[in-house]
Amino acid sequence: MDLDTVRTFVAAADAGRFQEAAAELAVTQQAVSKRIAALERHLGVRLFTRTARGAELTIDGQAFLPHARELLRVAERAVTSVRTGRRPLRVDIIASRGAASGLMRGFHRAYPEIDLDVVMLFDIETAVAAVRSGTIDASFRAVAAPGRPLPEDIESVRVLDEPLQLLTGPAHALAGARSVTVEQLAGHRIWMPGIVPGTEWAAYYDDLVAEFGLTIEATGPNFGSDALLDTVADTPALATFMGGQTRLVWPAGHGLRRIPVTDPTPVYPHSLLWHRDNPHPALGTLRAHLAATTAGPAVAGTWTPDWALPH
Repeated sequence: MDLDTVRTFVAAADAGRFQEAAAELAVTQQAVSKRIAALERHLGVRLFTRTARGAELTIDGQAFLPHARELLRVAERAVTSVRTGRRPLRVDIIASRGAASGLMRGFHRAYPEIDLDVVMLFDIETAVAAVRSGTIDASFRAVAAPGRPLPEDIESVRVLDEPLQLLTGPAHALAGARSVTVEQLAGHRIWMPGIVPGTEWAAYYDDLVAEFGLTIEATGPNFGSDALLDTVADTPALATFMGGQTRLVWPAGHGLRRIPVTDPTPVYPHSLLWHRDNPHPALGTLRAHLAATTAGPAVAGTWTPDWALPH
């Protein structure tokens, strides 16, 4: 169905006269008549009855009008969805409670006029493919994991090094410590059921274990952060790692402790990924905001895998 004929029908229905519809659409009255006639042939019904006062909708015309308006609204939404100056900026933050979520909330507070679509994609291959296809405009990731260099058309910048903290229950042997060194963690069971082989965070923790001789267990089903907090609170032998900017809330009775890790401090490297040819005007605003408001890579007294070092 030709949208110009639908648009002409709606204009004529609103104006009540073909002449006024022609003036609104900047076409001739003859063009309006031809478009209406073509639409009537396509639908197989009469849409207007000519009267001395102009043109009145028939019963079929009245029935078709709300659907015609919706067709035009859908068409406008379709155009807007790919018009970079008008559609929302689409950003992948991986998870709702992580550091990337906090960075995007800060961006939204600073630029409330910029429309955002926030999505949560799981693995880096999916995220990179979405960035390359234009499905999303940017993604927060740890790059580049061993053996997985980014495609040449994908740009990245390190925006935040997030210190790891040890999370324990009140009866854990380290629960009373103001801080713990990486060396002190050797021999303690660190439980992280959310580690999935093949992800960039699995590569990060594999290197952390290899570097410092830690014991990280990823056994058992991952029931989410609430179940993890329940288990750590009730199990003196278990602790877990949490990003320092991960937002968590737990019942007061859990008595959980968040303890800084030092000498060196393991930091998780967050980078922003985007396609070098992405034209969305808000993407540059996001990059500038992150450059101005985040500390960027931390080096002195910290540890991160060699493949994630600043470049």
